[in-house]
Amino acid sequence: MDINGKPTVISTFAGTGGSSLGYHWAGFKELLAIDFDDHAVQCFKLNFPDVPVWKRSVTEVTGKEILDFCNIKWGDLDVFDGSPPCQGFSTAGKRQVSDPRNNLFMHYCRLIHELGPKVFVMENVYGMAKGPMKGKFIEIMQTLKGLNYEVKCKKMNSMYYGVPQSRDRLIFIGVRKDLKKFPSFPIPSKKVVTSKQALEKIEDKGIVPDIFPIASNYIKKLKPGETMAKYHPKGHYFGTFRIDGNKPIRTILKQSGNQMYHFSENRCLGLNELKALCSFPVDWKLGNTYSSAVARLGNAVMPKFMQAIAETIKTEILNGKT
Repeated sequence: MDINGKPTVISTFAGTGGSSLGYHWAGFKELLAIDFDDHAVQCFKLNFPDVPVWKRSVTEVTGKEILDFCNIKWGDLDVFDGSPPCQGFSTAGKRQVSDPRNNLFMHYCRLIHELGPKVFVMENVYGMAKGPMKGKFIEIMQTLKGLNYEVKCKKMNSMYYGVPQSRDRLIFIGVRKDLKKFPSFPIPSKKVVTSKQALEKIEDKGIVPDIFPIASNYIKKLKPGETMAKYHPKGHYFGTFRIDGNKPIRTILKQSGNQMYHFSENRCLGLNELKALCSFPVDWKLGNTYSSAVARLGNAVMPKFMQAIAETIKTEILNGKT
């Protein structure tokens, strides 16, 4: 806890700050954020001017540096958060077991050992536990449990935690064994927020789409939920689709901004709309270009999703219930 009684968190692979925003909404004090990507760090600074952020690779950061900078001792930190790059595991990519990005999680584990946080949270894609990656998943679980933590992993979908987007993720939560408590996950809601509800909410506030690319001429053919493959199977627009306003949107990827069409209008979704569909505030700063902004959203942890996880950790693990 900090001097004001707030639980503390440090974020690695922080990106634009999706998980950081979730922790902020849950009442945490962020002591430090770390990310290697220059654009992500620039965006983070714009959105969190009071949170220190290092533009560095976790491969070069030591626990002692972090402890000294944050003026804390080993074991004092409440939560250590991280989302190691998932491209090597993702079903949207080539899924290469040997992808060097898959091993960045080992440096995340090293920092857990060097910091001794009460709790750690690691987010990654569900593809990590499927097919040829399953052996890697078992190795990861064994490694995390070997750090003297009670560890559980759960498949969770952000659409059951206030995010108008279907996004399956694996959430690993570890609790230091001397705390004599166990990982706890938020209860999923039976209700979901549809894309139409999310977009109408920002329209009611007078917020309009601010940046969006030119749509394909084929757009008028698409019905809600349909992809362009039906009409244009071998063309450039193979992955485009019209969203279904009665459902949460499908997973937003870092390259999919100009592939998603409005449920009732013949145009691509605007950047403000994409932010809302990721549970970010529409005033969230993402730079000046549409493609780089969408990349930040596609790689981000959804803030409302992390808020639910952080609130459960705060209540069930850090503040009381066993």
